[in-house]
Parts: sequence; C-alpha cells; structure tokens
Amino acid sequence: MTDSPDPGPRPGRHAEAPFAPGGDPADLLGSLGGSWTWLLGSALVTLVPGVVLLVWPDGTLHVLAVVVGLYLLVAGCFRFVAVFAQQHGERLPGLLLAVLYVLAGVLCLRNPLQTIAALSLIVGIVWLVTGMLTAYAALAVKALPHRGVLFGAGALGVVAGVVVLALPTESAVALTRLLGLWLVLLGLVEVAVAFAWRAALRRAAADQGAGTSTKA
Repeated sequence: MTDSPDPGPRPGRHAEAPFAPGGDPADLLGSLGGSWTWLLGSALVTLVPGVVLLVWPDGTLHVLAVVVGLYLLVAGCFRFVAVFAQQHGERLPGLLLAVLYVLAGVLCLRNPLQTIAALSLIVGIVWLVTGMLTAYAALAVKALPHRGVLFGAGALGVVAGVVVLALPTESAVALTRLLGLWLVLLGLVEVAVAFAWRAALRRAAADQGAGTSTKA
C-alpha cells in the first residue's frame, strides 16, 4: 500500500517536471515521490507479484518467499522516496514503514525463516500496520483529497493482515493463493489511489492557474 503525499497538493512541488541538475536531492525525491506516476508504479509493484502468484500457485515455498521478499524490498524503496513528498514533521511514520518493509523483505529472503508460519506472520504484520496507519491518515488529515479512497485502501490492508494472521495455511499452495489474491486486491485499490491523486493534482493546478489569471 502507498503513503499519500502531502495532503495539500501544490503543483509547483508535485508536478511531474524534469529534474533540475544540481537541485536539492530531498526536493527532487519529493517531486518524484509526490507524482501520481510514482504512486502508480508503487501500485504495480503490489499488483504484478499478486498476478504472478495467482498464475503460478504450484511454486515451492522457496519461490513464494523470494517473490514476497522482493515485493517487500521494492515496495519499501518506493515508500522511502514517497516520504520526501511529505512535510518534514510528517515524515517519521512513512520512514518507519519503509524500514519495516525492507526488514520484512530481508526476513522473507532468509533461508532459516522460510516457513509457512513465518511468511504469514511477516506479511500479516506488515499489512496490518500499514493499513492501520493509512486509515488513520485518511481520518485525521481533513484536507486530504479523496479521503474515502485512501480509507478504503487502509481498511483493505487491515482486513488482509487480519486474514493472513488469523487463517492457518497448511500448504505453500494455499498460502500462495491467499497472498496472491490479497496482493491483486491491494494493487487495484492502490491504482485507484494513484488516479485519484492525479485528479487532485490537476484540479489544484487548474485552481492555481485560475487564481494567477485573476490576479493578472
């Protein structure tokens, strides 16, 4: 799941403009992480592994651990960049989530931890924590565009985490199908969040343009 950028979209900061050479790296990462295409890329990082797991459910536990581990590592990198689109005082939760994803990915890739119970526990905790924080942000930040979509993404993450933690799976095939299904559902919701953010950015740009023309 994807962190929402700064709740008040500012086209000058989040517009998908070319990076200026020699600019502040934090500002460049903020511009990238706040773009709707970056959110869409993060959604595809969730969606593609889910499709792979559903299409190939008979893979071994080792393959499942590698796919889930790589998903968590890449998603953690996307979240780390998205952190810079937040205001300075709001970056800590996103940074902690990015670290959580990376650590969970490393644990999934470790051979001693490649058991059905371990994978379920790792993925379930990550989704549960992420979903709760996302839902909290949707409720707490009044100016956040499309709060309903973001809250839906958070609620789905909480449900996914609870289901993975609560339902015991006795085989790698069953766990593969369960994780694949939830990854696809979460990925589709994140795609909706990305397009909702694109609409918010365009509306903010139009409002800014109208304000500028009025002043002129």
